[in-house]
Amino acid sequence: MAAPIDLELKKAFSELQVKVIDTQQKVKMADLQIDQLTRVQKHAKLTHAEVTTLPDNTRLYEGVGRMFILQSKEEINNQLMDKQKTADEKIKELEQKKVYLERSVKEAEDNIREMLLSRRAQ
Repeated sequence: MAAPIDLELKKAFSELQVKVIDTQQKVKMADLQIDQLTRVQKHAKLTHAEVTTLPDNTRLYEGVGRMFILQSKEEINNQLMDKQKTADEKIKELEQKKVYLERSVKEAEDNIREMLLSRRAQ
């Protein structure tokens, strides 16, 4: 009877190991995306701070590919604020995703612990 239990535990441990490795990779990717979005957000914030100090009649250009388009100060400010908002929303989503992934791994570990304790009690 010990052989089927060992096989079942071995299978559960291998599944947990795969899940942990997969989750760790996803968490690292989420961290990288959060870092990149934080840089984008900081860049937009600094640019917005500089643009607001300029006089209203200053000609502002937006880089699009290999050319520049003349934009009003108001349009540039709106674009920068939108960039900050979207980056902030994506960061919040990624943080929630990280919490979910970490919680799912914790639940899987707890399930295996319960299985081990129930096997030892038999």
